[in-house]
Amino acid sequence: MDHHRLMLVSKGHGTHEVDFEVYPCRPGTLVWARPGQLVRPGGQPGLDATLLCWTPGPWPATPDPTSPDGAGSLVAAPAVAVPDLPQDGPTHRQLAGEDEDAVINEVSQLVVDCERELSPELLRQQLATLLLRIRLLGPQPTEGAWHADGANPADGPEGPWRGGESETETYTRFRDDLERGYARTRRVEDYADGLGCCVRTLTRASLAATGRSAKQVIDDRVTLEAKRLLAGTDLPVAEIGRRLGFPEPTNFGRFFQREVGQSPGAFRAGATAEAGPSAGPASPGAEAATDDEAATGWARVPTPRSPLDPVSGFVQA
Repeated sequence: MDHHRLMLVSKGHGTHEVDFEVYPCRPGTLVWARPGQLVRPGGQPGLDATLLCWTPGPWPATPDPTSPDGAGSLVAAPAVAVPDLPQDGPTHRQLAGEDEDAVINEVSQLVVDCERELSPELLRQQLATLLLRIRLLGPQPTEGAWHADGANPADGPEGPWRGGESETETYTRFRDDLERGYARTRRVEDYADGLGCCVRTLTRASLAATGRSAKQVIDDRVTLEAKRLLAGTDLPVAEIGRRLGFPEPTNFGRFFQREVGQSPGAFRAGATAEAGPSAGPASPGAEAATDDEAATGWARVPTPRSPLDPVSGFVQA
């Protein structure tokens, strides 16, 4: 299942790394990691934070109060008008003033209600309100635009190409297609065909949104996934290449060397050595590290613990 992790720092100073980007942390810092991303806490002593994990899955079943045995039967959750959980927002944001007060209050109330095991409908409403507030804050002023994967502009229309749509909308639809197809094709022509536009239009939209061509954006996404797999798993390099559309390991090696400046093996060795052993004991309630996490120092976004899906597992780090 896919999960998100939102961290709100309440005390201390340190860093938190998401997909090889190191973010400074101090009281009021928000860090939002998405499904599939790699995270590595800085491990600094004295850094306290509230960690919120959730999955935008279907409503959990709830006890049927009309059943003869009370809580023995389960029924689907009612079809109430609950907004979809926002998926996009800044990866890193340093809160201040009224924004900080509002987010802290909403997180605190959500923690209390989660610990009281109140209804999933209420928790989901509260989470949706919190995420919408964070989304409206926008990116950190020095960090540029963002998207659901933490790096791109947000909110474009779906569906077939329509003449006259803005470059931002074209680029957003391109990034959505790229997220689904980067392991299948790295050809700009394929994405342009899927969007119903020409290569020149797609390249112009990419340059306007990021300063990089469509081909560079495609290669950047493939490189990021390669880094995630090399640093976060013990899969053989050849298997990683196959997963990313390189049947021949030598072709993957040349691609990675060109994009990163070192071989896949050298990158993996450096990432593992840099991570080192995990710092300090696990936080109360935290799950044990997997073999991959213990070997690399990196961790995938964690799996929420039952019984409170889709909102669950607050951890005081």
